[in-house]
Amino acid sequence: MAPPDPVASVEDRHPLTAVLSATFFVRFGFGITVAVFATYILGRSVGLDGAQVGVVGLVSAMAPTGEFTTVLLSGAIADRYGRFPVLFGGMAGSAILLALTALTRDPWALGGLNFAFGIGSGAILASSLALIADRSAHPERGYEMGRFDAVNLVGWIGGFAFGFGSLGLLGNAQLPAVFLAGAGALAVGLLLGVWWVPSGWRTTPNRSYVFSTVLPAIVRRDVLLVTLPWLVIYMLIGTAFVFLGTSASGVGIPPLDLALAIGLGGLLLVGTQPAFGRLADRFGQQRLMIVGTFGFVGAMICAALLANLGARPWILGALGVSVLAALAYGPAALAALADLTASLSRATTMAIYSLVISLGMIVGLAASTGLFGALGNLGLDLFFGGIAAGLALLTALRTIDLRRTARSDSA
Repeated sequence: MAPPDPVASVEDRHPLTAVLSATFFVRFGFGITVAVFATYILGRSVGLDGAQVGVVGLVSAMAPTGEFTTVLLSGAIADRYGRFPVLFGGMAGSAILLALTALTRDPWALGGLNFAFGIGSGAILASSLALIADRSAHPERGYEMGRFDAVNLVGWIGGFAFGFGSLGLLGNAQLPAVFLAGAGALAVGLLLGVWWVPSGWRTTPNRSYVFSTVLPAIVRRDVLLVTLPWLVIYMLIGTAFVFLGTSASGVGIPPLDLALAIGLGGLLLVGTQPAFGRLADRFGQQRLMIVGTFGFVGAMICAALLANLGARPWILGALGVSVLAALAYGPAALAALADLTASLSRATTMAIYSLVISLGMIVGLAASTGLFGALGNLGLDLFFGGIAAGLALLTALRTIDLRRTARSDSA
């Protein structure tokens, strides 16, 4: 059983600050590496053929595969033996793995290192989310998850911007330095975490935790209806993360321009995610998730229009509005998942979230590269359309389920 929701004190904010600081540097390091991975594997930035797309997709998919196959164990260990040992262990291991990545360009070796890197990523995410849920009371949980989501995404985007900027400033032979920078960012995050966290917080084992609770947590209907939409979302995000840099270079967008655009997008997240979290606390998590769903569907429609009609002003305007609405989804969904852990072990439940997003990246990379290889742009249209339809369906099912539960409770 998870501990009752505490009211965070001033002293509690220090561990929260440690988690947020560590999360930023972790995601910054991850973002750097993802931005340059395709270029690093192939030795050039443009001109990918179908076979090379497959190689990049396969090697890149190793990280989410490693996360998918081990994250539930990481969550269970965090519930049993403490959050911070798992968080700090994942960070230390990931820093070492990034440094090793700088030593080779062999696809087989990179695949193995990326798989192990995914194991560290899952441990970090499950323990971080559980820590935020532990130290945030229900009335402000959306806000705290919004802060986490902002730091998480800004770290990613800052890393992307740095990575894409590096592609414009460094020759391909100098790219190992980018992975060393990612390892350094992880090391900084680890040191900050150890500095900020009181020793009493670092090990809080739960001797009553039973590992047999993992499977029942996965198959709960209410958990699935919150987590499965993330699978669909990360089918899109995983594909975009891996191929954005090479795709932009292929259509003539300079890496430095792309870095600037991504960096400006990160500034938007700083303000919107906590604000959307506050709105979820006030007006309800499901309402904000519905807004986010409409945003994602609109973004998919705009992406298809851009591919077929070009960058027309009205399409770009609609895309901007859709992306802004889509940002409402994250804080509300994470808060909803945290609320469910009142009767579950938190790190295990948060690991389910990590499980589905890593699976989404695997499936998304396989589906998008397969459809593009077979059908070209039509295949991508089908891919985007399937994502939009799947997310809309899952959101509708959860809305119906919540209304049915409310009617049963009032009867």
